[in-house]
Amino acid sequence: MTIVNISTRVSPTQSTLMVVISNYRVLILLLLLTGSFSLFSQDKETEMPFGKHEDMIILNDKPWNIESQPHILNDDVTPASSMFVRNNGKLPKDIDASTWTLTIDGESVVESKTYTLAELKSKFQHYTYQLTLECGGNGRKEFDPPAKGNQWSLGAVNCAEWTGVRLRDVLEDAGIKKDAVYIGYHAIDEHLSGNPDKEPISRGCPMFKALEDETLLAFQLNGEDIPLIHGYPLRLVVGGWPASASGKWVNRISIRDRVHDGAKMTGTAYRIPCNPLAPGEKVKDEDMCIIESMPVKSLITFPKTGKLIKTGSSLEIRGHAWSGDLEVVMVEYSIDFGASWVECQLEAPANRLAWQHFSANIKFPKEGYYEVWARATDANQTSQPMVLPGWNPKGYLNNACHRIAVKVQ
Repeated sequence: MTIVNISTRVSPTQSTLMVVISNYRVLILLLLLTGSFSLFSQDKETEMPFGKHEDMIILNDKPWNIESQPHILNDDVTPASSMFVRNNGKLPKDIDASTWTLTIDGESVVESKTYTLAELKSKFQHYTYQLTLECGGNGRKEFDPPAKGNQWSLGAVNCAEWTGVRLRDVLEDAGIKKDAVYIGYHAIDEHLSGNPDKEPISRGCPMFKALEDETLLAFQLNGEDIPLIHGYPLRLVVGGWPASASGKWVNRISIRDRVHDGAKMTGTAYRIPCNPLAPGEKVKDEDMCIIESMPVKSLITFPKTGKLIKTGSSLEIRGHAWSGDLEVVMVEYSIDFGASWVECQLEAPANRLAWQHFSANIKFPKEGYYEVWARATDANQTSQPMVLPGWNPKGYLNNACHRIAVKVQ
């Protein structure tokens, strides 16, 4: 898949309407006044890997990182074909689920235990939840000065249906000591260097999050075996927190008496400055705080940006909203660049930590160019900012309002 820079590829016979929104690097919303309104073109000779939707964007293949686009996230429950991919190491090979085991160990386990996958499935009750997973770096592309890492735009989020056993039930079966404060996961993916002594990633979460009902050791995605690219045959799913807390291909979980110190748990990885920072300012590692619950956010998934409608007709918009551990209580739209807002219809979540669906029918006052902005507010009455939030060195937690371009003619 190739992103087309329309501003340099439009033919002389086509006219271009360009609106530049200055929001650090919130770049360009373009409309072609003639011809197709597609903002992306596909190289049809290149097949998207892993059964992914053809409109997804490959950011990297060493390791694999593949992004969705808003318009292919319109389903209430995200299909596997539209789920973003964020890997840190080499994709595991030759997995045999019949011999797979999970070990529970660590300083704060009462008794180290190992379970086969079959034992996990037979010994513990199964639960199914829709859970929102969003990469901590979703929206990184918009930060200025540029932030290091995969340049995610808006599509590193999904909400699929996961089935598995509660992590809490398994940890309690092994026994949790009173000094336990954190869990850390370990997996079988190989470090890019090929060094077997290095883990590509080994993150985790505090015990209170590990013991929530919705934190799962999952073996099914949308009612089927989890695809390899998403963690087959067993993965951790921690809804509402950065997706890096949801380890794939998990074969060991440690109950720790300290904050887990595995790969990508220290330094600047998945951390933001504890105090506000000027853009480009240096910050010490010890002044960085671990990302936990993700911020309130929304995404317009229908229509695709660049919509043409006739004067006098209405426009239906649809999308999703989420807010980490919290429920969203309101979603609004604006067609005048945030000068005024109108409330959307908002559905309740399917379960805690699932995203919520919103919709609205919009009438435009006259012909011309418009932008439809969406803004969500959570149960703590925290709303999305209209501009890019605080700069940070790794470009995390961009939850600025999403917007799409519309032409009324």
